[in-house]
Amino acid sequence: MATLLTCTASFRSFPKLSLCNSLFTQHCNFLTANSTDKPLPFKFSSIQPITSINNSSSSLKDKKEPMVPPYNVLITGSSKGIGYALAKEFLKAGDNVIICSRSAERVEFAIQGLKVESGKQHVWGTTCDVRDSKDVRALVAFAQEKLKYIDIWINNAGSNAYSYKPLAEASDEDLMEVVSTNTLGLMICCREAIKMMLNQSRGGHVFNIDGAGSDGRPTPRFAAYGATKRSVVHLTKSLQAELQMQDVKNVVVHNLSPGMVTTDLLMSGADTKQAKFFINILAEPAEVVAQYLVPNIRSVPISGSTKPTYIRYLTGWKAYSQIFSRIAFGARRNRYVLED
Repeated sequence: MATLLTCTASFRSFPKLSLCNSLFTQHCNFLTANSTDKPLPFKFSSIQPITSINNSSSSLKDKKEPMVPPYNVLITGSSKGIGYALAKEFLKAGDNVIICSRSAERVEFAIQGLKVESGKQHVWGTTCDVRDSKDVRALVAFAQEKLKYIDIWINNAGSNAYSYKPLAEASDEDLMEVVSTNTLGLMICCREAIKMMLNQSRGGHVFNIDGAGSDGRPTPRFAAYGATKRSVVHLTKSLQAELQMQDVKNVVVHNLSPGMVTTDLLMSGADTKQAKFFINILAEPAEVVAQYLVPNIRSVPISGSTKPTYIRYLTGWKAYSQIFSRIAFGARRNRYVLED
């Protein structure tokens, strides 16, 4: 989104774009998914590698086994929405996939659907509440039992408690749901994923999915959600720094930004003029987003790169150009919801 605002200045010399400029500036804060600019690289020139790592960790910090497809992939919160769509694309690519959800019924239903829709059978699922460390450790054990190791772990599980209202009206239960899932749950999953991958000779890649608020812009009507998603970027940067300080080269933590996806979570907030405007212009079905993200995710281990990445579906320029097309040509009007 920062890119979108900086683009505004370059268009001000064109009178016909003034309306687009005004509407965009007025309403851009509604965006319910992050489209931040690529963060400036973190400098570690003054940090020396830690030399007191125990022998077992030291012996595995350099990649010993090449990571080649098919990959073993684990996706949290993957019984529906973007997590389900990602799982389907990985299966189509020939990878092995583990999905999870809090509901055993949804997991079983999702497994059957993935087998039919992808035409592949190598998918397994289990229940897991990411807020519970015992559940996450059980998820790791399940993954190791089924696949022995995980190459790509995607932290997708998140919640807005399906609530869009001012913070002053939020219940204790809703706030606990949002914070414990999006912040505590993410930390637990990162911890267990990294611990597992440090003990894998081939290492691994962790991808943390961001969301609205992760670029620091306000998220009115879902302030708690935005605050937790802002913490995703900071947590990812901190983990990247920790791994570099420890001179770990075969475990890497990345950011993943799907943009605005027409999931139940997003569409439940399509009850204002601004919401409808931006959903119609910027949102995309989960399947479309997954078709873009999965090849880009898979290209990371294929390339052999050990540098953190930030993969985005909805870039600043793409969002701005789609808003301009709407203002200038009426494109995407009433695409998903009827506007007033």
